Amino acid sequence: MNTGQNFELSTIFNELWSLDVNRMTPVIDYTISIQGRASFVSQGIHTVQDQASQPLFSNVNEIVSFMTLLDNYERSTGVTEQVTTEELTEMDLFLDAVLETKVMKVCILQHYNLICISLVRSMCVSVLKLIITSLDSSGFEHVFVGETKSGTEIIGFHNWVQFYLQEKNQHLDYKGYKAREHDLPDQDDHVLNLQFSWHGVVKPVGSAFIGTSPEFEMAVFLMNTERSTTVVVNIDQCQMELVVIRHGRSLGTAYPKLLSSNSRHVRQHAH
Repeated sequence: MNTGQNFELSTIFNELWSLDVNRMTPVIDYTISIQGRASFVSQGIHTVQDQASQPLFSNVNEIVSFMTLLDNYERSTGVTEQVTTEELTEMDLFLDAVLETKVMKVCILQHYNLICISLVRSMCVSVLKLIITSLDSSGFEHVFVGETKSGTEIIGFHNWVQFYLQEKNQHLDYKGYKAREHDLPDQDDHVLNLQFSWHGVVKPVGSAFIGTSPEFEMAVFLMNTERSTTVVVNIDQCQMELVVIRHGRSLGTAYPKLLSSNSRHVRQHAH
C-alpha cells in the first residue's frame, strides 16, 4: 500500500476536474445543509443522537441516466441479482454516454497510454461492465449504491446521488458531518465526511464526493491501478485521502476522505 501525497495523480485529477462539465454547482444545481457535528458511535447501532434535523440535500437537478442504474441492485450481500433486459439496456446507454465525455476520454488516454481512443473502447467497456455487473456484489454496487451485511452493517455507499435518492425516498437519515473542530465543512465543499442511517442501520463514518459527475468519480477510481492504494491528493481546493482497493480487474471499494479544505481560508482572506 502506498501512502503520502501523490503529485502526479493530483495533476491528472485536476485536469479531469477542469474537464468535468457535468459537475454540479453548489446552490445553483443543488443545495446541502451541513448542520451539526455527528457524535461517535459504534458500527451497527440503530439509535444515535441526530445532529441534523433536516435532510442533507435539497433542490437537486437529477441525473436521470445514472439514477436508473441505482435501483438495479439487491441491498443485502449474498442475494443474487436478477438482471433484466431493460437493466442491461440502461447500463449500455449509461456507459455509452460516459465514454463520450472528455473526462473519460482523458482517463482512457492516461490509463492505457494510447493515442487512439477507439483502440481501447471495447476494452474499457468490458472493464466498466465488470465493475458494474455481478451476480451478487459488484464494485459499482459497493461504491455507488451501498450494501448491508447481515442486516447490521452498511458497507460501501460512497455516492452523493444515491444518498440524495435514498434520503428523498425516506430510507436514509443524515445524522451530521464528521470533521475536526478547526476544519468545519460548508455547502461549497465537493467532498464530505458524514454519518447516516440507512434502513435503520447506522454508518458511523462515511464519505463521498459531492456534486461531481459519475464519469469523474469512475475516472478517478480507474486511475489507481494498483491492488491497494491510499494516496493523499489535492483536487480543486480540497486535500483528500483517496482509497482504492481492487479485486483483479474489478473494483473492491473506492472512496475519498476529506482531510482539509482551503476554500474557507481563501474566502476569509478575501474579506
